[in-house]
Amino acid sequence: MKYILSGHVYWNDVQTLIQVFFPNLHYYETDTPQAEGLTVESRWNGTCAEAVLYENGVEKSSASFPGEENSEKEAKRCIKGALYHLLSKETGFYPQWGILTGVRPAKLANGLLKDGMTEEAAFQYLTEKYLVSPQKAKLMLQVGKEEQRILDSCGKDEVSLYIGIPFCPTRCLYCSFTAYPFSRYAKRVDAYLDALTKELTAIRHLMGGKRMRSIYIGGGTPTTLNEEQLKRLLHHVAQTFPLERDMEYTVEAGRPDTITREKLEIIKAYGADRISINPQTMNDHTLALVGRKHTAAQVEEIFHLAREAGHNNINMDLILGLPEEKPADVKRTMERIAALQPDNLTVHTLAVKRASRLKEELENFVLTQAGVLEEMLAIAAEGAGNMGMHPYYMYRQKNMVGNFENVGYCLPGKEGIYNVQIMEEKQTIFAAGAGGTTKMVEPATDRIERAFNVKSVEDYIARIDEMIARKEALAEKLGGRI
Repeated sequence: MKYILSGHVYWNDVQTLIQVFFPNLHYYETDTPQAEGLTVESRWNGTCAEAVLYENGVEKSSASFPGEENSEKEAKRCIKGALYHLLSKETGFYPQWGILTGVRPAKLANGLLKDGMTEEAAFQYLTEKYLVSPQKAKLMLQVGKEEQRILDSCGKDEVSLYIGIPFCPTRCLYCSFTAYPFSRYAKRVDAYLDALTKELTAIRHLMGGKRMRSIYIGGGTPTTLNEEQLKRLLHHVAQTFPLERDMEYTVEAGRPDTITREKLEIIKAYGADRISINPQTMNDHTLALVGRKHTAAQVEEIFHLAREAGHNNINMDLILGLPEEKPADVKRTMERIAALQPDNLTVHTLAVKRASRLKEELENFVLTQAGVLEEMLAIAAEGAGNMGMHPYYMYRQKNMVGNFENVGYCLPGKEGIYNVQIMEEKQTIFAAGAGGTTKMVEPATDRIERAFNVKSVEDYIARIDEMIARKEALAEKLGGRI
């Protein structure tokens, strides 16, 4: 897909909006309409934006969007508005998120409320200025208020911690996370834990007098560790960080085929008060198709084992839009999830990520159409509501099928604080392990500084002192202002 910029340089805004309507293409800037195929031209004259569509070099249609002032923010809004009107008219697709393409829509809603707008005025602003559908505007405001309530409950002297275990039994079709097959790295896991525990000890010193608000052990799949390795890691965490009474402590037990009764008991014994058991779907055909080596019945079995082990805060992850699934499949999944009565439910929309097998093999699959995904999301939202859950956090990703969203639902009092903090970036979050990104936040300015860990397991083990030095240098640069 080719595009032309006239009177402005905001190529990223143009490209991201075009991508909503024509996903998974390559996008190139050009100077003139191309003789073959479609070309989009975006114009800005300081007061009004215009978008023009050319087909085989000939103008086919256009749309305009007037501005209210000559500023960069207004120019970007109008440019995207003109493109939205043009492309929705041409494709018949009217994205429910309007011209919003950012990953944190609730942050915009919170900003409007903080500026003194009433909910009614903010709702009108979102639907008229950003072309957000009434349904999504309502969701933005509802989640925005919940996220702000959670943020207000966190102290300024608190930090959080992410611990990455980058091993999985198999690689799922849709996955792009830092994750390596456990079978290939089994002999390196203990060396990895040596490096990881060294990094965790260093992070404890960097915290100074700060209080740990939440710990999240994710991956990969942390429960690919055997019982002794898991015990070793959790013992070190307990010895290194004070486990405060109201601290949130999550361990992802995401793949049922990696979980045993003993592992669940170890997790509970070492103070974790929240786990995540992630089926993604409760349909066996889909599980096999995406590379999950377990059945829906195993999910149910492991869930009951977790309850027996004393876990009273269990999250379950679902992905809507998986290959070959239909609304009836989602309805069946929600019925089986409701029978289990989890405490949290995170509903993801499938994203075609660059580093995933799905992206590499895209020609072998038919992606779910936006209208069908909208129906699936409605089924999931209704199911969560029937379980007594409310939405409390939300985020979006690039290349999401249908340009929709991911939403976290929970029972009252079972909100995942770490989920909100990682999205809203209001708190320093240290990250340990291969592929981790530490974000140090300066509270006075909300300025964020980052320290990156290498992704390779072998490099992480060999260069652990360098990973620690990066964090120490960043903390020194901020002079304790985290």
